[in-house]
Amino acid sequence: MSDFTSGFWSVYVAGITLAGILGCLLLLWLTSRKKVEASGDNTTGHVWDENLTEMNNPLPVWWVGLFIITIVFALLYLVAYPGLGSYQGNLKWTQVDEYQKEVEAARKELEPLYAQFAAKPVEQLAGDPNAMAVGERLFMNNCAQCHGSDARGSKGFPNLADSDWLHGGSPEKIKETITKGRIGMMPPMAAAVGTPDEVKNVAHYVLSLSNAPHDSLRAQLGKSKFAACGACHGPDGKGNQAVGAPNLTDDTWLHGWGEQAIVAMVNGGKTNQMPAQEGKLTEAQIHVLAAYVWGLSHKGGAATVATQ
Repeated sequence: MSDFTSGFWSVYVAGITLAGILGCLLLLWLTSRKKVEASGDNTTGHVWDENLTEMNNPLPVWWVGLFIITIVFALLYLVAYPGLGSYQGNLKWTQVDEYQKEVEAARKELEPLYAQFAAKPVEQLAGDPNAMAVGERLFMNNCAQCHGSDARGSKGFPNLADSDWLHGGSPEKIKETITKGRIGMMPPMAAAVGTPDEVKNVAHYVLSLSNAPHDSLRAQLGKSKFAACGACHGPDGKGNQAVGAPNLTDDTWLHGWGEQAIVAMVNGGKTNQMPAQEGKLTEAQIHVLAAYVWGLSHKGGAATVATQ
């Protein structure tokens, strides 16, 4: 990768840019000096389509002047703004700074909107139609790409509309997850479980925990080997929200269901990441978004709080 990050490419890009501008100047100069001998009627003798005759008129002065102005403008632009490789320009303008200024301006403009929600607890906001309308927009813009527009997720992306929570579904935990993000990791466990056949036995024992179709003999053989998994999922398989270990006794399967999916998980492990939103959303926006997410799985509770 060092070949692509060396200073050569900066010089290369700058050279190509300047060569293009100077080439335009050279072309303009050469064409202004070249004279085509014309016949008595001021034509070059070239005729197309039976009657389209090429005349030998010089370029209009205004056109040549405009061409020169554009070249001068390009040179001045490259002095002021980045465009010559790694050269930053005299004005030190960057896309990142411009984006941050626009974001800050938008946040200041929206502060009065979020101020009316800041003092209300999440449970109360979840019953406020105005707050939920804002929360839905925040969700669509920042969360729906992974969790879906209906928040029901898909394979590898948790369903936020049910009562199954990897790290806890309290308002505080939801805000913590949105703010700091999450990294869920299950290490490959095949070496700790044993042979491939023993891994299959464990898979059937896991299936038996949720009363899913399974081989009862394999499940019985795999019970003792499940001890390697109990450190995170618990000896009873009910999970551990402190480390984000899923409950294996319900019918919620984040990464796929069945012997093949469980064997693949034991053999290869899995790492999932929910990106932190604290640098993207303000504290007030996270508060409203947390209320919207909490309300998805507490529709009855949200309605009761709103009524009260």
